[in-house]
Amino acid sequence: MTTRREIVRTQTVRKTYVMGEETVHALRGISMTIFAGEYISIMGPSGSGKSTFFNMVGGLDKPTSGEVYIDEVDIAQLDPFELAWLRCRKIGYIFQTFNLIPVMTALENVTLPMVFAGTDPDEAREKGAALLALVSLGQRLNHKPAQMSGGQQQRVAIARALANDPAIILADEPTGNLDLKTGHEVIELLKRLKEERGVTIITATHDMKMLDASDRVVWITDGQVSRIQSRDELDIKVGSIDGLQEA
Repeated sequence: MTTRREIVRTQTVRKTYVMGEETVHALRGISMTIFAGEYISIMGPSGSGKSTFFNMVGGLDKPTSGEVYIDEVDIAQLDPFELAWLRCRKIGYIFQTFNLIPVMTALENVTLPMVFAGTDPDEAREKGAALLALVSLGQRLNHKPAQMSGGQQQRVAIARALANDPAIILADEPTGNLDLKTGHEVIELLKRLKEERGVTIITATHDMKMLDASDRVVWITDGQVSRIQSRDELDIKVGSIDGLQEA
């Protein structure tokens, strides 16, 4: 029997914000494990705490109490330099608003994380071109974001997330600004990356289309995990996403 490797583990994670005289309990003790190579969707209504939890896993914020482990390293205990190294090397980020730098070409946007990691410039350009080809943008290397559609910009963002060969990709509402067809294509691309590269995909999303690609869905309500469902437990038809049929 093959033992699955834990890549993310949270232990009684709580996050409290004090806003004037009001105390907001954004997370109320979340404990869960995510395994290497999984596609996880974190779902819940606005204000449920899913984005806060997402930020904890990504090292973008620290819990008020509890632990977050990435490859058995408690990231809350890292100093700023160590945390920056982990985020650069271990995690790739994809955002709803793409967060591309407008004055840079697609290739320059993709190679930027490699520059921060100290990659040789020629190697970075070669790898960046290969990543853009991987997301079907091999002919768009020198196009700037304003010259591309929303779907193309999101593909650039996915290529950038892969720049330093991360073990984890965190995707925050990656289809939120895309139409139905383009959103479907982005989901399928993420699913293919998981299957072909063994990357762990963690999304925070409202998009029900994500369910078809997910190995597990974590439902968060009022700062707590209300349920976790495996792909087999989800009531959706294989090959159909919001009325889009697979060929």
